[in-house]
Amino acid sequence: MGIGKAWVEEAWSRTLDKTLRNTARIGSGFPHASQGGVYDLAEPAWWTAGFWPGLLWLLYEESGKEELKALAQECEAKLDGVLDGYVRLDHDLGFMWTLTSIASFKLTGSETSRIRALKAANYLAARFNLKGRYIRAWNPWKEGERNEGWAIIDCCMNMPLLFWASRKSGDPRFAHVAEAHLDTVLDQFIREDGSVYHIVVFDPATGEVVGPQGGQGYAPESAWSRGAAWAIYGLTLGFHHTGKPEYLSAAQRAADFFLSQLPDDQVPAWDFRAPEALRELRDSSAGSCAASGLLLLAEKLGDASAAAAAKYREGGERILKSLYENYGAWDDPAEEGLILHGTSNYPQGTNIDVPLIYGDYFFVEGLARLKGGGASYWE
Repeated sequence: MGIGKAWVEEAWSRTLDKTLRNTARIGSGFPHASQGGVYDLAEPAWWTAGFWPGLLWLLYEESGKEELKALAQECEAKLDGVLDGYVRLDHDLGFMWTLTSIASFKLTGSETSRIRALKAANYLAARFNLKGRYIRAWNPWKEGERNEGWAIIDCCMNMPLLFWASRKSGDPRFAHVAEAHLDTVLDQFIREDGSVYHIVVFDPATGEVVGPQGGQGYAPESAWSRGAAWAIYGLTLGFHHTGKPEYLSAAQRAADFFLSQLPDDQVPAWDFRAPEALRELRDSSAGSCAASGLLLLAEKLGDASAAAAAKYREGGERILKSLYENYGAWDDPAEEGLILHGTSNYPQGTNIDVPLIYGDYFFVEGLARLKGGGASYWE
């Protein structure tokens, strides 16, 4: 049995109202993290550039408000300089062009958007390391740095761009790359208890595993909650696109671990295995991402596994409801963010305990799923 839906319509209405107010300042910019109540506007090359236009598309799809569509299209056009400039591209092409160009193509049929997404997919596939069967994460951040052997759990969410490209181009190579990367995730990232590594380092020449790194988690063997969310959602999407049952099984393991670690208010600590004093620090963005993934996982299990499906659906609903009731900034005119208490990168000390645009995006996407919306842009 569900937990009641009146709050969903209320949350959707307040989200739409607040986003319309936010457009007056943000416009077709690229918000990332709220600082002092105001979203910083990142450069278009930053990995979060797709989330604001993606959020606009979600709200446009239901409301029909043309101003939201126009701003999303302006954002997409601004990314052309990044796509054609090439040097700033990394593994996050999926995050950026799934929520802009694929969303636009699905909703408007834009041929320009289709071509942009196909170009992005080609660049993403080109990052595949054949020996290690992984898509390389990031690029060197400074001269002399070497990270061509790094792969990260986040990249699961970039694979839908490749599956989409295979369908639209008729070329199976994109899907081959995506499956190979997800197979490596199963082999190297998902622990037996369902927790996940953030970074796994490979020898880029031989493909041999070197070992894990802590990344944005507390330590290599800790359990960064947003990484768990990427695994839940990304592997469920992998099952959606391939039908491979091992992806669904791994998504369930990650989901069971995630749900078992939640505190009373259902919003996760930034790292489930951080020292107890640090676990008071939450990551609402991990909660909203996991919630949307849990709802899709429940849908994919369906009647064939009704009890498990109900568990995941109710888990996703509880998280979203708590985010709305306990973490929302709906009536605060001094705060542009929708959802408070996100943690971006604790080890680096950046954007801690603030609203994050990807937390806002996945919260709205989760609401759209609860409202019975159609397939998401990742699907």
